[in-house]
Amino acid sequence: MSDPSKATPEPFRVPDGDLDDLASTLAKTMAEVRQHGVILDRLGSEPVSTPQPTADTSTAGAAGTDKADKADAPASVFILALGGEAYAVELAALSDWVNYLFLPVYGREISTTRPWCDQWHQHPEAVARLHALWLAWQQLTDAEAGLSGPSTWHRDHLDQALVHLRAPDGPFAACTTSPTRPNHRVLAAPAPELTGAAQ
Repeated sequence: MSDPSKATPEPFRVPDGDLDDLASTLAKTMAEVRQHGVILDRLGSEPVSTPQPTADTSTAGAAGTDKADKADAPASVFILALGGEAYAVELAALSDWVNYLFLPVYGREISTTRPWCDQWHQHPEAVARLHALWLAWQQLTDAEAGLSGPSTWHRDHLDQALVHLRAPDGPFAACTTSPTRPNHRVLAAPAPELTGAAQ
């Protein structure tokens, strides 16, 4: 009689349709891990401050604790508020989401009326809009958002972002849409007005 513990296990095959779900889940998980890494880096780089005890620990102490909690919290999770390595890490996580989930599903055909730039990460407006879209996606595709979360994300966030990103006069307006003659150019922003400085 053969020993069942020595039998070779049958290979496990995942249906092709489930691979897309696994890939998007993996991309989301990796993005969340990167975001947690950014938060941990911020927490690790901030000096630890110990509040000094005061004589009056009643309501003034409670108000001081609230102010200290607000001061210790990150100022913003928005990518344009980040700098240096934190910005680079967040941009890498955003790039994964854009390249592996957003573009394959919502990319659509590129034309002069719907431009897109492969170097989108060099367009500040595009980075800002895509990051805001990604933050909303993370919140509204979470189980806590409820069953209507993805629908809300499509209606309130995706549709509006695509209108502005892919507009003929949007951030990619100066980039050529022809794959045979790619051209990338960031449009110049208007110079800020100087009020009262020259007077």
